[in-house]
Amino acid sequence: MNFLSIDCSTDEASFFLKIKSKTFNKVLQSDKSNNDLLMKEILAFFRENNLKFEDINKIFVNRGPGNFSGLRGSLAIAKGISISKNLNLFGYDTFILSCASFFNKKDFIYGIIEFRGKYFIKKFGKSLNSITKIKEITIDELIKKYDNKFKIIPKNIIKYFDVNLLKMNNLSVVDLDYNELEFLQLKGLLDEKLIKPIYLS
Repeated sequence: MNFLSIDCSTDEASFFLKIKSKTFNKVLQSDKSNNDLLMKEILAFFRENNLKFEDINKIFVNRGPGNFSGLRGSLAIAKGISISKNLNLFGYDTFILSCASFFNKKDFIYGIIEFRGKYFIKKFGKSLNSITKIKEITIDELIKKYDNKFKIIPKNIIKYFDVNLLKMNNLSVVDLDYNELEFLQLKGLLDEKLIKPIYLS
């Protein structure tokens, strides 16, 4: 599978390309990830690696959680590329991508995200089926109710986490592995219709 992933869920946007067995990635400085420059950066990313949109057959876009303008802009651009180049489009979220490597390894997995000083949690089953919707949670509640539960935190946002949360038991800090998008899509765990951003207040 040859694909492009667009992730603008944090202040630093990132692109990931997989062409056969080769992968390419790029992280943008926050001032270059705004909506006006995003498409230019994607085109430059392809040029830098001597690739064309014809080399890919799928686009994956992170639908959040994240900031309003970044998610909205990246989703609009992904949809535009998908339509103009006749590519399949799939939406994923940071919760499921961060938990992907634990598919069929734990009975229950709790993904935790920090966004603008607030914490959010989502529960998954063994096959990464969603058990609960995303809900806001306090630090005290996390420590009291979830200390012994198996929890996942994405490494790219760990700097925003309270130090007390990082001392909890059964906590795994993981890198977001965009290679896992292929697996998640084959398992039917990604959105492919009515892909909408996840906004958190």
